[in-house]
Amino acid sequence: MGDLLLVRHGETQWALTGQHTSWTDIPLTENGREQARGLAPLIGTYRIGAAFTSPRQRARDTAALAGFGDARVDADLSEWDYGAYEGVTTVEIHRERPDWFLFTDGVAAGPPEHPGESPERVGERADRMLAKVDAALAENEGSVVLFAHSHFLRVLAARRLGLPVSGGALFQLATGTVSRLSTEHGRPVVASWNLRP
Repeated sequence: MGDLLLVRHGETQWALTGQHTSWTDIPLTENGREQARGLAPLIGTYRIGAAFTSPRQRARDTAALAGFGDARVDADLSEWDYGAYEGVTTVEIHRERPDWFLFTDGVAAGPPEHPGESPERVGERADRMLAKVDAALAENEGSVVLFAHSHFLRVLAARRLGLPVSGGALFQLATGTVSRLSTEHGRPVVASWNLRP
């Protein structure tokens, strides 16, 4: 069975400023586009059987620039819906809620079209996506690559390793990087993390 490659999209302006970005479609910076192009040879060292991407433009552009313009779009790869915290930094949130921690507290309710997600809901999405990954690994030779977002991929990694959603806090994830989850003696493991070309 192949590995699972997690690719965080390239740099955006809001990634630089630390603003929470879920549904807002912020484009890649020029540096982010370079990061994405640089991923092609790194991902190319693996035999890829299936590729999926978040519907957000920054993830789709990263996939295309890395050579996976035909990656299957899947809404389950969307970033955590930050609700009222969309566009807000952690520093700003801590002014109102000094002990706030995304992975256990979730977010403040946002507008009806983007109400926000609890950690449990994000974990459910990650589990659904992992079921699709397992199906793709069983149906195709090679590895599966996912192009998505920091907080969601961190939760997905935690769930793959059998950890609770809060375990996602243990996995810092930089823009324009590839991380690999594999197996050892039949158990999931982190094989590499935050790789850049």
